[in-house]
Amino acid sequence: MTRVLVTGGDGQLGQCLKHASSRFSEIEFFFEDINTLDITSYSSLERYFSAQSPFDFCVNCAAYTNVDKAESDKETAFKVNADGPKYLAQLCKNFNVTLIHVSTDFVFDGKQTSPYKETDTPNPLGVYGASKLQGERSIQEFMDAYFIVRTSWLYSEYGNNFMKTMLRLSETREEISVVSDQLGSPTYAGDLAEAILKIIADKMIHYGIYHYSNEGVVSWYDFAVEIFNHFNKQVVVKPIKTEDYPTAAKRPEYSVLETTKIEKEIETRILNWKISLKK
Repeated sequence: MTRVLVTGGDGQLGQCLKHASSRFSEIEFFFEDINTLDITSYSSLERYFSAQSPFDFCVNCAAYTNVDKAESDKETAFKVNADGPKYLAQLCKNFNVTLIHVSTDFVFDGKQTSPYKETDTPNPLGVYGASKLQGERSIQEFMDAYFIVRTSWLYSEYGNNFMKTMLRLSETREEISVVSDQLGSPTYAGDLAEAILKIIADKMIHYGIYHYSNEGVVSWYDFAVEIFNHFNKQVVVKPIKTEDYPTAAKRPEYSVLETTKIEKEIETRILNWKISLKK
């Protein structure tokens, strides 16, 4: 039986993996969160691996994802997003475990006008992206048997995300202003979970960096309009510029990821974002 450790099991991707895991009777999952396994403590991780091994895969969904707060809480962001993956990489190598690590479009600066490929040079704009990039590089330094999966604009029925924020705001507001000059691809965490589970179920060894996002390019404004249309919310959405909505962290203007590699190597079918939103 294949044994899989999932860190960050209480986050939206972790919960999507948990929801889908019941279909895989041949895989034994161990879902851990910050209360049961702290990835920023090497000694805690080492004790856990020693007690629970052997694992075949470790899926790292644990992350510090508050992009704006990271600007003033750099130490914690790097502790979770850089040190944690480094420790996991060291232990996965020592215990012969394949690591699947989830990263972000924020490792890029958004200055391109064509989808970012895995081979494009990262240049993060802020602390969050820089901390995630350092985590990627630590994994590459210590391991060969890894999958780094970068994704963008992640949302789901779980946790905190743009879709749920828009629905919450729609309960008390008749008009909402949303940025219209940042482009990307909304990604349903349930779809990303399925791609990760395929890597595990097929015991794939096409190691390396991959990009995964749903198909289609939209702005946050477009995404909000579609959310309200789908849920029949009578809300007026007003498009605004990034400069009209100042935030602590700078966002990439263009966050579209090229997904051809993962479609070919992992043989996964990527859905259009509108289809996934309905799903």
